[in-house]
Amino acid sequence: MRILIIEDDVSFMKNLKRALELEGHEVDTAYDGVVGLKKAIRNMNDAIILDLMLPKKDGLQVCRELRDAKIATPIIMLTARGLLDDRVMGLDSGADDYLIKPFGFEELSARLRSLFRRRKTILEPAILKIADIIFNPAIHEITRNGKTLPLAPKEYKLLYYFLRNQRRVIPREELIAYLWKSKPKGNDLDVHIRYLRKKIDNGRKEKLIRTVKSVGFQIRD
Repeated sequence: MRILIIEDDVSFMKNLKRALELEGHEVDTAYDGVVGLKKAIRNMNDAIILDLMLPKKDGLQVCRELRDAKIATPIIMLTARGLLDDRVMGLDSGADDYLIKPFGFEELSARLRSLFRRRKTILEPAILKIADIIFNPAIHEITRNGKTLPLAPKEYKLLYYFLRNQRRVIPREELIAYLWKSKPKGNDLDVHIRYLRKKIDNGRKEKLIRTVKSVGFQIRD
């Protein structure tokens, strides 16, 4: 899973990030509500862990603005306050779940898995398709016209992201944030897109991945 943590307690944040990464998740972080909101809107996440008490913009406001922006990413709200009113306000603002600090990491991990299963059932198609490309995330199989496409890990992630955002023009910065935790070297994004194009188009006249000048890239049939 790709998880965004919005939390202003630096020590707690680092420990939680490390624990989630040890489970194999990709983790992004933000230390205040304003930056967290921007990252939550700009990047595609599988889940957001959102602290209630944040500087600049509190968790309730961040949650409401995400839902107003039609961002459906599952949100687990964290707080040191266990009052019933706080939990009700958090859920009413659009949070999917609520955890009171301190909590066991095993409980958070189980709740994340539950949210992810639920989201996949509701939102994630079993098979992604465009033209004669069939992408089966469950078994990591990609074919075009019945022939298997052997993609490198970054190419696989790129195609997956494109297919989940068909017809949308995706800014370069968004793709870079999705593929790399830190800024890549030179023109790494262009190199990977060139390799991906070569494999999926393979001499075909009609190209699926298109460059939108000064903005980013788009996949469309």
